Amino acid sequence: MQLPARFSGRTHVSTQLNLESQGEKVRLAGWIQKRRDHGGLIFIDLRDRCGIIQLVVDPKTPKPFAMAEKLRPEYVIEIEGKVEKRPPGTANPSLKTGEIEVVVDKINLLNTSKTPPFEIEDEIAVEENLRLRYRYLDLRRRQMLANFAARHRIVKATRDYLNQQGFIEVETPILTKSTPEGARDFLVPSRLQPGHFYALPQSPQLFKQLLMVAGFERYYQIARCFRDEDLRADRQPEYTQIDMEMSFVSQEDILNLVEGLMQAIFFSVGLEVKLPFQRLTYKEALDRYGSDKPDLRVPLELVDISGLLKDSRFQVFSQAINSGGVVKGIKVSPQKPFSRKALDELVERAKSWGAKGLVWLAIQSDNQIKSPIAKFLDDGEVNSIISEFKSKPGDFIFLVADQFQLTTNILSQLRLELAKMLDLTSKGFSFLWVVDFPLFHWNEEENHLDSEHHPFTMPKDNQLDLLDSKPLDVSADAFDLVLNGVELGSGTIRIHKRQLQEKILKMLGLSTEEMNEKFGFLLEALEYGAPPHGGIAFGLDRLVMLIQGCQSIREVIAFPKTQSASCLMTKAPDQVEPRQLEELHIAPLEIDS
Repeated sequence: MQLPARFSGRTHVSTQLNLESQGEKVRLAGWIQKRRDHGGLIFIDLRDRCGIIQLVVDPKTPKPFAMAEKLRPEYVIEIEGKVEKRPPGTANPSLKTGEIEVVVDKINLLNTSKTPPFEIEDEIAVEENLRLRYRYLDLRRRQMLANFAARHRIVKATRDYLNQQGFIEVETPILTKSTPEGARDFLVPSRLQPGHFYALPQSPQLFKQLLMVAGFERYYQIARCFRDEDLRADRQPEYTQIDMEMSFVSQEDILNLVEGLMQAIFFSVGLEVKLPFQRLTYKEALDRYGSDKPDLRVPLELVDISGLLKDSRFQVFSQAINSGGVVKGIKVSPQKPFSRKALDELVERAKSWGAKGLVWLAIQSDNQIKSPIAKFLDDGEVNSIISEFKSKPGDFIFLVADQFQLTTNILSQLRLELAKMLDLTSKGFSFLWVVDFPLFHWNEEENHLDSEHHPFTMPKDNQLDLLDSKPLDVSADAFDLVLNGVELGSGTIRIHKRQLQEKILKMLGLSTEEMNEKFGFLLEALEYGAPPHGGIAFGLDRLVMLIQGCQSIREVIAFPKTQSASCLMTKAPDQVEPRQLEELHIAPLEIDS
């Protein structure tokens, strides 16, 4: 990382100096990382945004030495001095500036500092809430600076690539209309129109489609988005998307363009991405991995043995199959056998995920097995299971029997648990396109169809005739990009004709009045020569988190919220003055404490 050579009198930043700078008179500025008094010379580690450099203050220079004796960590100083090579045996190979030091002849104290509530060090363990309370100090740490430098490069690479591809960056409204997009809206009351509310956008979805109607053809935005939902490690109430939309494109066009974008983004942070990305259909992903966002770094796949066990004497298997369910499992090859305690713990874990049970089989020599259900399986079934899983002595097979969705969901979680236990996850980055999603899924609680992605998704052209007769069999022109088991983003080809869009909204349970109230402006726009179009959006925060190897997106957002959606530093959200509520025509609500 480099800064301009001169700024407010500074001649250099730390990492611009090296052995070739010996003898130069320099002026530096920054924060004191450490001060060491060696009973004569005083050594100071000076930190700026780019790195750390060692300063040396000699008692032969009384004025700066007297000042150096008073300095403490996190004081802000400006110094003048001469660059010298460090004495033999004192170089620090862990620093870029580790072969040099600056002998100081002038110190200007710019500001003092209270003792920080935690040390400004990368490896120190600090409780997260304390870090968030003093976020401005937490951000001084080298790793945090590196995260945001990477985020900056990623955004720049995104803009450079999309600009080269003929895209136009357009900002869409933050104050907009509340529309159902799968999560709660943040609402903003209107002072000028009492009783009416704006919503903060969950995405720029409708506006970017309108830009296609407007003839922009290729749009993008680094878009701020908002969702009022429960938080997890990869969720925040406000977040950033890399959002784009294109006219006159196919799904293949979008996938190819995005692969090039990802390659450019990773190159900007010194990483290589190989093209093309692997692809799986939604059905293949569930069949083989139990998830529509599988981590392909884990070399474990699900195997369906329902056909082998429909007449099994073990009724848990046969009853599940004959009631329309499945028996599926995972094989692992541990270096040493699982203990009975470890197996029992896995069974309990499976139950916590919703399983009625988890069957395990330990493969012995001569096609024999050790298992709690061994007595219920005849030799033919055992041989078939071993053959289907391509098992060898020492392997373990874990089986679940239930309805397809529950079975695959449990085995998906078990797959990741086993990979963690056995250290099976490979290093690096594994991209995956998941394509051919269903257009709808059935909402059991509310007894109606829901969109798998969103209601503006185009059905596959060759399946339009199934909308009336078999809507759950209709596939969508929809695609997700997955990285290391994390969904980075979703995209679709959009509906561009009013008649079809109204039909889909009606199938989702909206009346004509509701359609016009919520989406009337879009429906009208589709009647004015809307071109075929499609697009995709990526979570920038998630992408940076994965690239930087962080465990939470809070590590790559400058001022994030806690899991209760509050800011510990500013104390937001907070109460407001009664007169502010009066101006908005809002009466305060009495809440029991």
